[in-house]
Amino acid sequence: MKQLHTARRRSMSALSTMSVMPVIFTMLLAGCGGEAHSQAAPAVTATTSLTVPDGYTLVWSDEFAVNGLPDTTKWTYDTGMNKQGWHNHELQYYSRARADNSQIRDGKLFITARKEALNGEADWGGQNYTSARLTTQDKQDWTYGYFEIRAKLPCGKGSWPAIWMLGSKGDWPAMGELDIMEQIGKEPANVFSTIHTTAGSGANGTGANTQIPDACTAFHKYQMLWTGEQISFGVDGKIHLIYANPHTGLARWPFDAPQFLILNIAIGGDLGGAVDDSVFPIQMEIDYVRVYQKSK
Repeated sequence: MKQLHTARRRSMSALSTMSVMPVIFTMLLAGCGGEAHSQAAPAVTATTSLTVPDGYTLVWSDEFAVNGLPDTTKWTYDTGMNKQGWHNHELQYYSRARADNSQIRDGKLFITARKEALNGEADWGGQNYTSARLTTQDKQDWTYGYFEIRAKLPCGKGSWPAIWMLGSKGDWPAMGELDIMEQIGKEPANVFSTIHTTAGSGANGTGANTQIPDACTAFHKYQMLWTGEQISFGVDGKIHLIYANPHTGLARWPFDAPQFLILNIAIGGDLGGAVDDSVFPIQMEIDYVRVYQKSK
């Protein structure tokens, strides 16, 4: 696994310092307590819907229909920084093909984080927590499309689940990063999406959040529509962030090149914060992952 994103960093202030860059606009849905911003685009309203566009067809999916470990034709495991420690001062060890951390059963993928130390593993870096980081890197990537992941998030102080994408080539942040969904356990109802580019990365990424009170007890559809002109993020069809292509170069728009998908639960770190050991084990349950693209 190539270490493409070793510079990826977030701070605990990320949610309060997400910036609004030219020709993007964000909308914080009702209940999030934030202020909507608008520049060079019409305002987004809570009725704006996000669904599979007309003329798009399903090109890739995993319905998690076969019990056991994840399908190796679709997924691999990112374990490359276990020994030296993960980005953002995170505390987890990511295992490879270990059912205790990633397993399909009853039609769902379960990513499980546990309080344990796998000190018998050659790449163990002193971590006292285990988890899994599944990725489609070198298996499948996409340029543009509609992405929908139906999931139930973990609860627990110190958890940091994410559904996100990285550019298949280049270094971070120039490769671009698309965070479809992130959440931290100390604020379980607060779900957010973020764009990272050379012009704005880390705590200065462009993002917005929305409130999902039952994010940890019910399944929701986490969605992204990515075209050559803009990228929209939503939950259950309601948009909370739109990032428009400013047509000013790669620094603000590296998103005309393939990206691969990542599913993981991080523990602690700059954004996850202090960890409550009593919450473990915790799980992110994924019902399906579906990717649609415009029919040619």
